[in-house]
Amino acid sequence: MSAKTEKFQFQNRNNYKLDGMLEWPVKKPRAFAIFAHCFTCSKNIKAASLISKKLTDSGIAVLRFDFTGIGNSEGDFSNSGFTSNVQDLEDASKALSEKFEAPSLLIGHSLGGAAVLSAAQKIASIKAVVAIAAPSSPKHVEKHMECSVEEIKSKGKAKVKIGERDFEISKEFIEDLNSIEIDVSQLEPALLLMHSPTDNVVSVDHAAHIYTQAKHPKSFVSLDGMDHLLSNVDDAEYVAQVIGAWSTRYLNTTEDSDSKDIPDHHVIVESKPGYKYTQDIWTNKHHNIADEPKSLGGRDLGPNPYDYLLSALGACTSMTLRMYADHKKLNLNSVHVHLSHEKKKNDQGEKQDFIHKVISVTGDLTEDQKNRLLEIAEKCPVNKTLLSDINISSELNK
Repeated sequence: MSAKTEKFQFQNRNNYKLDGMLEWPVKKPRAFAIFAHCFTCSKNIKAASLISKKLTDSGIAVLRFDFTGIGNSEGDFSNSGFTSNVQDLEDASKALSEKFEAPSLLIGHSLGGAAVLSAAQKIASIKAVVAIAAPSSPKHVEKHMECSVEEIKSKGKAKVKIGERDFEISKEFIEDLNSIEIDVSQLEPALLLMHSPTDNVVSVDHAAHIYTQAKHPKSFVSLDGMDHLLSNVDDAEYVAQVIGAWSTRYLNTTEDSDSKDIPDHHVIVESKPGYKYTQDIWTNKHHNIADEPKSLGGRDLGPNPYDYLLSALGACTSMTLRMYADHKKLNLNSVHVHLSHEKKKNDQGEKQDFIHKVISVTGDLTEDQKNRLLEIAEKCPVNKTLLSDINISSELNK
């Protein structure tokens, strides 16, 4: 899940303040995305929140916001419409570009999916677009208010119950829905359609229509057994995982975002701004995170320092056994090293660090060979370093 969630507000072209949340990954984002929520929902609906947070695991920073007149955003919902939703997406993209980076991915759910299909053709930075359970035409939402359409047209406005809430729908809103046809035949960004074949709100036929009309690259993923709102947590997280994996093929990412100019056998550790204990760990080719558990005031975003110490010893032990077995042509299949660490009193009553290793090996090995492997395990370089008289020096970089 996301390492950090921060408030993100921006002005749209009609001078309304729109309210959003920006989900940040632990590492530097490889891309920025915008999530468009479903009709009359908000940025906080379970699907929008879960998918946005889970996408941060794939290194994507995600902005989810309330459309005009919805949730905490300013404006009159009855004076908004599909066109204003698309404009809100354009304005969100502009605000994100000015403060951080232009989005390269648009994700929309239900009517929000139709909106991103339209907005993707107006925002130059977009490289990929995902439509989840999206109707092929905005006028599909009329089915939610079919009993009131005639009243809306004759009176100009009417209250319509959608879900558990009343919304004032204007004649202009209905006319806007009916005046727009989404044409994806010239859509340039890569397209991913996700739809349940048993969706009883928006039929999967809508996805078939969009897919047939769109040109390649395009993909379709069947959300078999899922409901329209993706109300099951596991379903929403699955959708996010698929989007994260699919998008890597199309998004412009910075290849060196997880590397620094660091010599071999050197490590740099930096405290992460805005976090209490979270640390970035850099080698010349890799990036990791260290943290403390929440019980100690950390955010539990990575292993703690002693976990890394045991990991280094365990990895070195296993690698050493593999090298030895290969050299001696032993039939060693796998190595499993279980390590634990505790501080306890030794025979002299002094507190001392104790590390215990339990090593399991599999393969066609004799008892003598297994015993020899145990001896070799004690000779791994990290094991020898920890048992040596280590000299550690520190200085302040001035």
